[in-house]
Amino acid sequence: MTSSPVVSAVGETTFDSLDPRTGEVVGSHPVHSEADVRAAVGRAEEAARWWRGLGFAGRRTRLLDWKKVLVNRLDEVAEVIAAETGKPLDDARLELVLAVDHLDWAAKHAERTLGRRKVASGMLGANQAATLRYAPLGVVGVIGPWNYPVFTPMGSISYALAAGNAVVFKPSELTPGVGAVLASTLRDAVPERDLVEVVTGFGETGAALCRAGVGKIAFTGSTGTGRRVMAACAETLTPVLIECGGKDALIVDASADLEAAADAAVWGGMANAGQTCVGVERVYVVESVADEFTAQVVAKARGLTAGTDFGPMTMASQSEIVRRHVADAVARGGRAVVGGQESIRGSVVEPVVLLDVPEDSSAVTEETFGPVIVVNRVPDAAEAVRRANATGYGLGASVFSKDGEQLAESLRCGMVSVNGVISFAGIPALPFGGVGDSGFGRIHGEDGLREFTRAQAVARQRFALPVPVTSFRRTAANMRTMVGLVKARHGR
Repeated sequence: MTSSPVVSAVGETTFDSLDPRTGEVVGSHPVHSEADVRAAVGRAEEAARWWRGLGFAGRRTRLLDWKKVLVNRLDEVAEVIAAETGKPLDDARLELVLAVDHLDWAAKHAERTLGRRKVASGMLGANQAATLRYAPLGVVGVIGPWNYPVFTPMGSISYALAAGNAVVFKPSELTPGVGAVLASTLRDAVPERDLVEVVTGFGETGAALCRAGVGKIAFTGSTGTGRRVMAACAETLTPVLIECGGKDALIVDASADLEAAADAAVWGGMANAGQTCVGVERVYVVESVADEFTAQVVAKARGLTAGTDFGPMTMASQSEIVRRHVADAVARGGRAVVGGQESIRGSVVEPVVLLDVPEDSSAVTEETFGPVIVVNRVPDAAEAVRRANATGYGLGASVFSKDGEQLAESLRCGMVSVNGVISFAGIPALPFGGVGDSGFGRIHGEDGLREFTRAQAVARQRFALPVPVTSFRRTAANMRTMVGLVKARHGR
């Protein structure tokens, strides 16, 4: 939760960040104006020129120094995450551990992925030396979410920095203190320049960043807000990376390890109070194992308690969306076998497991973003895949089956975990992103490094061709020779 902006005695507009568990003020932060944002981008541009000049080796050394600072201050940063999101401290620590691993990978793989390399020039370019490199964009704007306020934006920040850019980071208005402490840790490691400028505020601040002339915007948030970000960026033809929500499905085939699948379904659906874009929201279980699987899910979900195993809704208004989805599912004939409407008490939502929910219910078609799992039976895995794909979203998915990789290839989404859940997010070399209403572009891995660069191709002539074809000196005989070579090479 967050408070409304107020004007301080010195004329500065500020807002308070509140602990969603208690309502207590965690910190006060400025509402940055359009002028403030443009000034931050200007400072970042200067820092980017210095940063780019260090080269891959210099940047690697400093980013690995930042990694050490983050590890040494891990508990301090985790405390800020927990205070602003309400999640348990160990969940905050896990988020940081994952972010540190990605930072390490990006720092160590940037040069190999982005550095200049030779490429084949082909028959027609036989007299050319061809090279390709990936140049930084300059300044990258990052608009972060509140559910994973370090791990998610660091998927852009780490890779953008490793690629040679500076960053202007607009954290969620629910977690501004996390943005501030991240910038503080980087400043400890790289005191020469502020490589991450933090601007805080509400939607207007984010819109100002979209229009401030950065090289790219990396946004994580809802699909509706993502569309507004794209529209704002279109005014200046600023390219965007959009990572929106999902309605991720978990498929349980007849050959699945049912205990492992049930454990994954409950953790994937309930961890972080279900506020995970790649969390489990829908489960499709093959009829022949449905009873045993469901019984295990019910037992595991009943053993969880909000406030202990996971925190409250970070954004209080999300509780009403959860309430609406549960009510719609039951009204349409679904059954609540764990919890129900009574599970929703303000910002605290206890686990809810729904069975046999019609596919046109909002609990199936819309992102719930709460500790609610829908479990529906299907006759076979093929029908499970069909239903999993019957959505505009396409972020992640999970499959429990001995034929998991084959089923994974049939799913319309960006990432799949086989016999696990959300495991792809913890592997730095794997790209992360979705399709359709879940957005486009990729963070993490080599794709994530290249996302924050522009490709530059260079062709250097080594010697003149005996047959001039790109000159007004070219003759009909020259072209007959060239066409003959092409037919001999490609026409058979």
